[in-house]
Amino acid sequence: MSNKMWGGRFESAPDAIMEEINASIEFDKDLFRQDITASKAHVAMLAATGIVSDGDAKAISAGLDQVLGEIESGAFKFSRALEDIHMNVESRLSEIVGPAAGRLHTARSRNDQVAVDFRLWVRDAVDALDAQIRDLQAALVETAAEHAGAVMPGFTHLQPAQPVTFGHHLLALVEMLARDRGRFRDARARMNESPLGAAALAGTSFPIDRERTARALGFDRPTANSLDSVSDRDFALETLAACAICATHLSRFAEEIVLWTGPFFGFLKLSDKFSTGSSIMPQKRNPDAAELVRGKTGRVIGALSGLLVVMKGLPLAYSKDMQEDKEGVFDAVQTLSLCLAAMTGMARDMTPDVARMRASAGAGYSTATDIADWLVRRLGMPFREAHHVTGRVVALASSRGVGLEALTLDDLRGVEPRFERDALDVLGVDKSVASRTSYGGTAPANVAAQAERWRKSLADERGA
Repeated sequence: MSNKMWGGRFESAPDAIMEEINASIEFDKDLFRQDITASKAHVAMLAATGIVSDGDAKAISAGLDQVLGEIESGAFKFSRALEDIHMNVESRLSEIVGPAAGRLHTARSRNDQVAVDFRLWVRDAVDALDAQIRDLQAALVETAAEHAGAVMPGFTHLQPAQPVTFGHHLLALVEMLARDRGRFRDARARMNESPLGAAALAGTSFPIDRERTARALGFDRPTANSLDSVSDRDFALETLAACAICATHLSRFAEEIVLWTGPFFGFLKLSDKFSTGSSIMPQKRNPDAAELVRGKTGRVIGALSGLLVVMKGLPLAYSKDMQEDKEGVFDAVQTLSLCLAAMTGMARDMTPDVARMRASAGAGYSTATDIADWLVRRLGMPFREAHHVTGRVVALASSRGVGLEALTLDDLRGVEPRFERDALDVLGVDKSVASRTSYGGTAPANVAAQAERWRKSLADERGA
């Protein structure tokens, strides 16, 4: 008996193991909406170019609408024997409209069909992720504006470095997320070409209008090379790379939430909505939402690595290996979307302990650089010499077990006789933070201005 999908070349059905490894319907059924949309654009073009009759095209289009309705309602029965979403839709279409359904596949292949479906899906996913990242930015900006002057420790090597403000710290993540959005938008622009009409790998002899289908599907243009059209997945790789970088940014902030909500830092509190308890230790409040964001980042990075490995050894054009392109992308997008939702919720939920942050801001002699800057600014001392002098001041405070702010003018002059009384002013964390007025610095006035700039920019986006 001839195989019902592959025609007369095959005389028997595939082995059960072959069917098991070959079928993709369990995951590529998620492409149903894109598959039907692309098929409607294709058949409309076939009718416009006279390749199929208007009557057949109308019947096919109406049938596709019926299939879409059945899938959306849950009435559609997917068949593993039909392998994938394309053949499942086409088989049901044949039951609805009869032999005319067979004309739909004129001048196309499952190779360009899946390429266009997947691009449409990834494009939609990028748009949705962009909106989610914008919402997270907006939540962070509101908190940053509220705490533009809330002094906290700034860290390098996870050691106290220089005082900053909590608002400044949050706006650092806002900037990172802005670059993430830029990467997604760049990926979207490059993927916005239609492979439909490339057919199996060489194009087609039918007089198709690829510009028409590209416009109908919202693409900027058709792809220019039929081999490239069906054989590359760089649009998916680039999107996964953007996902991985964005997830990494979320993971880094999640790590800070984990640290800062613990009793040793005590900088933040999460409500019960984003915390869990322990089955044995009644005192525990675990920041599990943040920990899971941190952990799920590995899945997103893994999806990028997985697809790179799939593609790295494939000659042109299409190979069945490329069926492995979708599951990782679907999972990575879903995972990042969930992480963004969780992080946005935590950004709106977290309550900073401003007093605890400020009390910790001077730890580790964090205003030492301000002393060195005073020596350079007031005495004209070369910075390297000022660095050494300040190191001796820090050593003095350390030997006494006190902070820099506890030193007197006489103490400072014992290290460097030219110290003046106003040098004592730079030892406080508030003065230190306020002095950082350079563009992009942590001075509260700077932070407030940057928060307002972001607030206006994000509001303008929503109104656009």
